[in-house]
Amino acid sequence: MISLSDYRNQWFGNIRADILAGTVVALALIPEAIAFSIIAGVDPKIGLYASFSIAVLIAFAGGRPGMISAATAATAVLMVTLVRDYGLEYLFAATVLAGILQICAGLLKLGRFMRYVSKSVMTGFVNALAILIFMAQLPELNPATPGVGWLTYALVAAGLAIIYLFPLLTRAVPSPLVTIIVLTLLVLATGWDVRTVGDMGELPDTLPVFLIPQVPFSLETFFIILPYSAAIAVVGLLESLMTQNIVDDLTDTTSSRDQECIGQGIANTATGFIGGMAGCAMIGQSIINVKSGGRGRLSAFTAGVLLLILVVGLGDLVGRIPMPALVAIMIMVSIGTFSWSSIRALRVHPRSSSIVMLATVATVVYTHNLAFGVLAGVLLSGIFFAAKIAQLFRISSSLSSDGRVRSYVVEGQLFYGSTEDFANGFDFQEVLDRVVIDVSLAHIWDISAVQALDMVVLKFRREGAEVDVVGMNAASKTLVDRLSVQDNPGAIAALDH
Repeated sequence: MISLSDYRNQWFGNIRADILAGTVVALALIPEAIAFSIIAGVDPKIGLYASFSIAVLIAFAGGRPGMISAATAATAVLMVTLVRDYGLEYLFAATVLAGILQICAGLLKLGRFMRYVSKSVMTGFVNALAILIFMAQLPELNPATPGVGWLTYALVAAGLAIIYLFPLLTRAVPSPLVTIIVLTLLVLATGWDVRTVGDMGELPDTLPVFLIPQVPFSLETFFIILPYSAAIAVVGLLESLMTQNIVDDLTDTTSSRDQECIGQGIANTATGFIGGMAGCAMIGQSIINVKSGGRGRLSAFTAGVLLLILVVGLGDLVGRIPMPALVAIMIMVSIGTFSWSSIRALRVHPRSSSIVMLATVATVVYTHNLAFGVLAGVLLSGIFFAAKIAQLFRISSSLSSDGRVRSYVVEGQLFYGSTEDFANGFDFQEVLDRVVIDVSLAHIWDISAVQALDMVVLKFRREGAEVDVVGMNAASKTLVDRLSVQDNPGAIAALDH
């Protein structure tokens, strides 16, 4: 539990930088919130209201200060069929339920399972996200898109120049904010015809209001929205917790995963009651925030509040921001997000780690679903890890001077991946009076290992040898005592059937 003084410091320990960074993030949130609304098949104001609500609430309830949460593509793609088949009210209900599920995940402390996601999967996740962020800018650079021409490319280049060169003069003002101001003034002064934020959709002109989703309160409704809510909750938490790890690394700090789960849940639950769609942490915006100096809760709060003020109160002005300025910022984000060192590391890292990273990237880019990519990476990591551990397994043996007693020494981890080597390590054709299986240098992990041990013992007994298993540690003995059948009546007879 965080102390009150620490919590206060997370709000007011970095005021100036947090407000400036939050301002930049608010501007960058606008086109993405609109774009994600279009992906989900809903009106742009749904995504804008959601981004405001989630960013503000997570500032109070989240576990990672400085991380930005809002409407995202990862959750938007999961809503498409629900909106299409059942309508907008079911989306609000699903958002509320997804939030409740996330709160339950936090209370059950499920965030600790993130430790089982390997570094290779994390790197693949980051690289894939960087690629997706860049690909999302391509429509704004496509000459076939109305309003996109050589002027667009020139303004994007100018924006990138400002972003990377302005910090050489001063870091007092975030260079992405300077880019937006300069390019907007330039376009307004010259009257150049380029695409603007206003071209992406109609901005809301009223504040969000509290509402209860207008759906039948029945089990049928519950079972309709449950699969969507569960998927949104899982993907949202997955992206949030992985983004949290990245922000932890960027800021050399630690944060509470379980509190972040609860915070995401509270934010989504409340958002469903004001007519917003579910969201989660945004790695791109979080990196913008951190690189712009944002470290505290005030940055996320500023981003959310300013977003609402901009789209409701200053909608006409915001609508005139040229899209090339925002495209330049997002290209900077994608470049900064991509782990370029991972490309050089392909030659020196273990081949299995490189395959996991590349598989994660390929799966995410192909499916545009972060959850599928992470799942593929985690599965591959598990397979490679099991194969590596299995290679450390070996059996040696020695024969007594009279040739009647053979002692086997088992070393390594005995589990489903090494049971075949275990079974092949014994000679059942040898005529012996007694067999000693020393497992003092081994550990028995699962039912497959216990069954393999049973099989070896029973085969020797069937051949007339007395078998002693010695040196078993306490954990292995507990498992064997509970699951083994080697001493059951009729066990040898059952071996032949």
